[in-house]
Amino acid sequence: MTKLNLYLVRHGQTYYNIYNKLQGWSNSPLTDKGKENATAAGERLKDIHFAAAFCSDTTRAMETIQTILDLNQADSVKSPKTSPYFREEFYGSYEGTNMDVAWYNAGAPHGFKTFKDIVTAHSIGTAKDWLKDADPFHDAENNQEYWARVDKGIELIKNADLPDGANVLWVSHGNTLLSLVERFGEGKYDVTVRPDNGSLTKMCLDDGKMTIVEYNK
Repeated sequence: MTKLNLYLVRHGQTYYNIYNKLQGWSNSPLTDKGKENATAAGERLKDIHFAAAFCSDTTRAMETIQTILDLNQADSVKSPKTSPYFREEFYGSYEGTNMDVAWYNAGAPHGFKTFKDIVTAHSIGTAKDWLKDADPFHDAENNQEYWARVDKGIELIKNADLPDGANVLWVSHGNTLLSLVERFGEGKYDVTVRPDNGSLTKMCLDDGKMTIVEYNK
C-alpha cells in the first residue's frame, strides 16, 4: 500500500460562517476574508508539490482549492478532482438554519443544549444521528449514511494511482474535518472546537491506516 501525505485545508470563510448557519450541501459565497483565507493557505503551501488534489463540488471548496493551486510554485497539479463524496454533512431541512438552534433541537430531547455538550458526552456521530431524528423530513444524514458517502471519497484518494510518499491536497469542511479527526485522531484532539477557515490539518495514509498528524494549524 502506498504511503500518502494528506494536506487538508478548511475552505475560506463564507457568509453562512459569519451568520452561524449550517451550510452542508448549500452554497454560500466566500467573503473577502474567505478569499484572503484561501490566498494565505496558498502562500503557506506554495512550495509543496501536490501529486493530486480533491474537494467537494461546492463553490466554497472549489474556489479555495483553485486559489491554492494557482499560487503553487512546485509543479503541482493544475486543477482538483471534485466529487459529491467530499461534501460536508447534509443537514436536511436544517440547511441554512442557525447552528445553535439546530443543535439544540437535536440535543434537547436527550437532555443536551449544544453541539459541544452532545459531543463531549457522546460523539459527533451521535450528533449526526440525533439531527436526523430531529429533522421533520428525516433527510439529514445520520452517521452511517454520512460515512458511507465520505468513505467513497477516501477510496477515490486511495485508488488514485499515486507514487509512494506523494502529497495530496484536500480542501474540506468544518464538520467533516471534525469527523475525520474524531475517527482517525486517536483521541488526541479536541473535536468540540471547529477548525479555522483556511487552517491546515495533516493526515497520513500508510498501509491502509489513516492517522491525524496535525490539526487546525
